[in-house]
Amino acid sequence: MEKSLKSIASNYGLYLGAILALLTVVAYAVSLDLLTNMWYGIFILITIIVLGIISVAKTKQLQNGYASFKEAFTAYFFTVLIGLVISTLVSYLLFNFIDTDAAEVLKEKTIEQTVQTLESFNVPSEKIAESVEQIESQNQYSLGNIFKGLAGYLVLFSIIGLIVAAAMKKSKPDTE
Repeated sequence: MEKSLKSIASNYGLYLGAILALLTVVAYAVSLDLLTNMWYGIFILITIIVLGIISVAKTKQLQNGYASFKEAFTAYFFTVLIGLVISTLVSYLLFNFIDTDAAEVLKEKTIEQTVQTLESFNVPSEKIAESVEQIESQNQYSLGNIFKGLAGYLVLFSIIGLIVAAAMKKSKPDTE
């Protein structure tokens, strides 16, 4: 990976991390309900994808409009990786050290959202009770759960990154 690709991916990863951290802190300050809101989650998802795509586009631009599949995926992946690590770190610090009570409030709000969603799909009450019990027994912001969540997001965004890289790659004519 050449220096310019690293630089672009790192810079956009830092931008993404700052945006995600800012969104988390603003949502925390305004209303914890935002952190369990589906539309807020969709906005976060779109933000991550857009910054990843911009990183790939800037990499191509720097290389006169050309980027191999590997270069495109690498730019996307490292941007998303850096952004998610920063965002995860901010959430971990916020809900484990700064305001642990907010983590409990979020757990309750998550339970409420889960019950509403499952009821809307006519899930039997025994299954709903199992889901609620499982959520109550876990610490969403424990180190293990934070890493599991980060790994899950990386898998999801890697799949999206493969699609983006395939769509945006453009080989130099002499290497085709």
